Amino acid sequence: MRIASAIAAGGLVLGAAACGEAPEDDNNAGNGAKKYSACMVTDVGGIDDKSFNTSAWKGLQEAQKANSNIDIKNVQSKAEADYEVNLNGFVNQKCDFILAVGGLMQDATKKAAAAHPDQQFGIVDANPGVDNVYPMQFDTAQAAFQAGYLAAGMSKTEKVGTYGGLPIPPVTIFMDGFADGVAYYNKAKGKNVQVLGWDKAAQKGSFTNDFVKQDEGKKVSDTLVAQGADIIMPVAGGSGLGTTAAAQASGGKYSVVWVDVDGCESTPNCAALLTTVVKNIPDAVKEAVLKAAGGEKLQSKPGFVGNLANNGVSIAPYHEFESKVPAELKAEVDKIKADIAAGTITVTSKAQPTK
Repeated sequence: MRIASAIAAGGLVLGAAACGEAPEDDNNAGNGAKKYSACMVTDVGGIDDKSFNTSAWKGLQEAQKANSNIDIKNVQSKAEADYEVNLNGFVNQKCDFILAVGGLMQDATKKAAAAHPDQQFGIVDANPGVDNVYPMQFDTAQAAFQAGYLAAGMSKTEKVGTYGGLPIPPVTIFMDGFADGVAYYNKAKGKNVQVLGWDKAAQKGSFTNDFVKQDEGKKVSDTLVAQGADIIMPVAGGSGLGTTAAAQASGGKYSVVWVDVDGCESTPNCAALLTTVVKNIPDAVKEAVLKAAGGEKLQSKPGFVGNLANNGVSIAPYHEFESKVPAELKAEVDKIKADIAAGTITVTSKAQPTK
């Protein structure tokens, strides 16, 4: 889900220093066979976004651990204008596999791939529909449905909230699933828990219009809290860190559902996190790079779509909320996972990926 963003490492290539710093290499150089190079372009969120850029880079690192003949590097995009420049820079460097991260990179990746049909590309959270771009997408609405049900069951105010970075499919898919999970809880329990910040039917809600600025995330969540929300799910990358920090400082007034990477592993605010809607980007990226390094040609079809059934998405452990979530509610959330995976419960979103 493109949920991106905070701090970064890396930079631009081929002397285009205005767009970033020198690319970060993680080489296993040495004599012997020619190295297989896997090169990643971050979106504006940066390599340390504690979210999907971080996850994708972890996938490359895991691929390198599994195959020491793989060299990896990344380049930081400072602005959207950098995407095409950075992608083409890696083409010129003759990278074997070029990975674009995030839905905002779809157009630039499509253009670069069309201009270089023999170059292997991959992309996270988008599908440009070009043969030489391998898409890795995630049906996060399924796991967000679980999180919405959980949040509804844990809310004391019977008001929960969510907000996004931008109204784009990798963001709104989380918000759709979350809202539907709350609705499912209401129907099952005869309750009326409200979702603030997102109207699924109208596809309208609260957005920071940013994936980096933590004060923007805090500003939006402060508004939701003022309206009564005691659990909030930010889908805004690094901007959401403003919400997690404020939640932790609130002394339990409200808590947070994080997204993409287990927030207890990626943020300093575990005490405020009820759970995380996890997107298993590392395994998807690792598998793609290992296949490509092994000589397999990866194409746009069928690509990869992660869901609850194939462990491509999930909710994280409850960590510090483990003792606070009632056993009955835990069991219900687990049953929802099984029912969605089996097709007994159907989760829908206009933003769901298609192969």
